Order: sequence, then structure tokens, then C-alpha cells
Amino acid sequence: MYLKSATNKKTGRTYLSIAQGYRDKAKGYTTSKNVLALGYLDELQEQYDDPIAHFKEVARKMTEEENARRKVSISFDMDERLQENTDEWKNLGYAAILKIYYELELDRFFNNKARHQGFEYSTNSIMTMLVVSRILSPGSKLKAYEERGRYFERFDFALHDVYRALSHFATITLEAQRHINERIAACYGRNTKIVYYDVTNFYFQIDQEDELRKRGVSKEYRKKPIVQMGLAMDADGVPLHYELFPGNTQDKSTFRSVIGEIRRNYNTGRIIVVSDMGIITGDNIYYLIGSEQRKEPLNGYVLSFSIRGGTDKFKGYVLDQSGYVYYDEFGKQVQRAEDAFFMMKSRRTPRNISVTMTSGKTETKTVDEKQVVFWSKKYAAKAKADREKVLLKANAMVDDPAKLSRATSYGAAKYVKNMEADKETGEVIVTDKTPYLDFDIVYEEEKYDGYYAIVTSEFGMSDQEIIDTYRGLWEIEETFRITKGALEARPVHVSLEDRINAHFLSCFIALVILRILQKQTGKQYSCEQIVDCLNRISCVNEQENIYLLGYRNKTSDDIGKALGIDFSKKRMRLSDIKNLIALAKK
Repeated sequence: MYLKSATNKKTGRTYLSIAQGYRDKAKGYTTSKNVLALGYLDELQEQYDDPIAHFKEVARKMTEEENARRKVSISFDMDERLQENTDEWKNLGYAAILKIYYELELDRFFNNKARHQGFEYSTNSIMTMLVVSRILSPGSKLKAYEERGRYFERFDFALHDVYRALSHFATITLEAQRHINERIAACYGRNTKIVYYDVTNFYFQIDQEDELRKRGVSKEYRKKPIVQMGLAMDADGVPLHYELFPGNTQDKSTFRSVIGEIRRNYNTGRIIVVSDMGIITGDNIYYLIGSEQRKEPLNGYVLSFSIRGGTDKFKGYVLDQSGYVYYDEFGKQVQRAEDAFFMMKSRRTPRNISVTMTSGKTETKTVDEKQVVFWSKKYAAKAKADREKVLLKANAMVDDPAKLSRATSYGAAKYVKNMEADKETGEVIVTDKTPYLDFDIVYEEEKYDGYYAIVTSEFGMSDQEIIDTYRGLWEIEETFRITKGALEARPVHVSLEDRINAHFLSCFIALVILRILQKQTGKQYSCEQIVDCLNRISCVNEQENIYLLGYRNKTSDDIGKALGIDFSKKRMRLSDIKNLIALAKK
């Protein structure tokens, strides 16, 4: 504490008070508050010879008294034993999760949606538990409920209440996503000029199909029923919107539903969608740009384009070495192709696409687009290495076809001639034909090793900008990896459709919070590092409502600094912990 003086410019009088400095966590800077008003200096001089010196001493003593109050003496019984089945460790790192959760005003959203529903429990408390658990200790809903005691929260509901709440959550998934988008835009800013889009799928513990869970093309090559998820992400890597589809839905068929919701209800303005070749269809391109008659496309696209699946004319353009600009490994332009680690060229050209009209008929439309082609020495080496691994399988198929199945020979069968397989089981059928390697396919593929192509509607973007923009697609792949890995969104432990929808809503919220934590800490840390750090910020009751903490590092300091939460103290009173959590919820 210190003596504070403030002089009125109009009257010239000085007012004295004793103030205490503190960090305003909401505003992110240090300020002060008055703890004792003293009066005007000219009036105090009538009572004290030197008011300044006198009240500086008063402030010093008040500081000593405050410090003394913060110090306590604790005695320990070194022979004291733990009671059987004792588990007193509690997590405190979840305060960081609550900070984002409440900044997104999810408490208000879920409380409002539960109003007039007659619930005897708090749906917001249930969602809070599900989200915190999904980030820090992912697993089933039962696991989340059983571990609820590790947090300083009153999760005052029964297990059956959790499952009942899932049905309610399923009815408000779309509204929840729209609410989250509005709050992200208001609190942290949304960069939706670029929207990344991709599709993945999730499998289930229960091997049973229904309207949503269908057998389809699994990303993990599993035969279990799956559900498809189309996910859009903003330019900062923060999830924007998701939608679930039956497991047998083609990736390209999910595009217009998800992007349409964003265009109609997310106030994004014009967007440039970035996606891979699994999404690129004439229908989806035409849906984005509006029509070929428009002077400027309604929306834009940056999409990967299959070279091997292109026309002979396009393949010829790719392999024609004229027009390429060469760069060394440091990005410096070089003159000779043999010195290049990377090269690229582009052209503006019309391309015909097939579009399904409202009548159901297919028409050929022409789009004017920019084609960017690039080659990388690193990608070429990887393509060669990957193919050599598959060719080893192909050779094994030729040597002894009977030993191989669809699983063991995946990707290799295309290189083998005179080979047949059972369409149902994938097992190789032994015939009197002699199998052999088809080197014509190998030689044809080798031509295009290291080459990639991107097509775009954005003529104003440079070739490098287009390539860099497309490379950002890795973040959505990273997002899927986090969802399946760190958040353990699969295998899905619920089977009813409404509970499946609620499960993925809680996963989406958890993912959004993790991505915002990354953004708030300058993207210094991976989601796994953040999760590990928050899990380690834990404490145990040492004695008389005093808790001992034992973890601090740069990550915890940076998270705390970004959110205005002090994770640096070694000991805290229970009242201080509750106050810290209460502040996180403001």
C-alpha cells in the first residue's frame, strides 16, 4: 500500500488517500484502488506537522499488517497416515477453460435454453462438466461423471440427469454454434475471408447401423459403422461450423450444406473456400461462384486439382518445363532446374465443368480460373519412397497371391496384372493366370512425382499467396487429429442419434476452447501441450483449507498472463481458490 495524492487542476487543492495496487485481470493491466480516504492536504496540515510523512508511515504499517495476515503457521504430524482410498488432488488448471467458456457466454446460452423446460438440474453445469472433462480427461460420459470430484465445482446432479440432458443438447446444436460464432467475433475477432473445409469420420464402439451410423469409406479403413463430419474453420484455425452426416455420405455431398449455413447465418461476407480434391466438383464450384455470367465470383475458391486425373492437355502443361520459376532451399530464385528445390508457374485459362441444374439435367459450364502448378524436391522424394513401399507389397502379391488380403495389399493391387479379388471379402482369388507387375503404371506415375496443382478463382492473389493459403489446410487436418487424439472423440460411446449429436457438440465446444487458448497465447503451444499443462496445475489440501500447488512452467505462466489468472502461487486458501474461479467466470 502507498500514499496517493491527486491535485485538482481547477482548485489547485491536493487530496490524499491510501491506495493498493493490483492487476485488473479483465483489462490486462496494473491499476490501483483506494482503501482509505484521508482528506485535503491543506486541511490535514492543520492536524499534522508533516501529513505526507505521517501517512506514508501509516501506509507502510498497513502493508505490514496485510502481509502478516497472509502468513500462517502450520504444524505437521509426520506419522499421519492417509485413509484408505484417499484421492484428494484437485485440478485448478480448468479455470483457464472456464475463462473461455464464460467469455463465450455459454453459461447464459445454456441457462436460457433450459428456461421453461422444467429441468430439476442445471444443464449448464452438465455441459461445463462434459467440456472440462473432454479436454482434461476424455472418455465416456460415465467417466466424466465419476471424476467430477476433481474440480472445485458443485456438480449437483445425478448420472441419469447427464443422459437426459444429452437429448436436450441435441435439439440446440445449431443454435449453439451460431451463438459461439457471434461471441468469438465479439471477443476475439473472426477472420472469415478464408474458410477451410474438410470431411472426416468417426467410428463407434457398437457395431450396429441405423439412420446416422452407416458403413462407408472409413479414414481408418475400419469396417464398423461411421458418421461423417463436415467441418469449416476460419483463417486463424478456430472451428467455425460443423455438421454430421450418415456414414455413407460422399465427402463432396456435404459441402453445400455446411458452407450454405455459413453463408446464410454467419455474417461472413464474401468467402474464399479452401479444400482438397475430394470436394472439387462442378456443382460445388458453381454453388460458390454463383454463375459464369457474373463479373466477379459471388464467393471464391482455392482447391487442389488432380494432375493424374486431368486432361492430356493439362498434363502436358504440367510437364512442360517452360515458364517455371526455380528456387533453392532457402527460397532464393535460381536459374537452373537442377539447382531447384522448388519451382512453380501459373496461367489463367477457361475450364469446362459439369453442373447439375435444378431440373436434374447436367450442363457443361465454363469457369475462368487460375491454375498454379508447383513441384517440390521434398515431395518428389516422398512420393517415390511411398510408392516403393507399396511396390514391395505388389511384389509379394506376385510371389504368393494366396497369402494376401485387402488389408495387407491395400493400394498395391493396381500395380499387378492378372490378379482378381473377391468383391465381398477382398481376398485374392488364385487363378491359372500368372500375375506380374505393370511397369507402365509405375512409369506413368513417376512422371508426376513432386508435382501439385491448385485451381482458384482469385486472380488478384500471387502464386505464392495461393500456395501459402492452400497450405493452411493442414490446420484443419490437425484439428481432426486433435479431436480424435487429445479429445478422444472416437470411438463414440453413445448410440442413440440425439446423444451422438450432443456428444459432438461437447467435442466441438472443447475444440473451440483449445483453439482459442492457442490463439490467446500466440500459437506458441500445441493443444497437447496446453492440455498437459492444465492437467498438471493441480493442488492438494495441506491443512485447514490451505492447498499446496506444485507445478509451474513457462506454459502455465503464458496461459495465466493471457487470461489474467495467477497460477504462480505455491499455497492458496480455499477462499482464494474459489475467488480465482469466480473471477474466471466473470
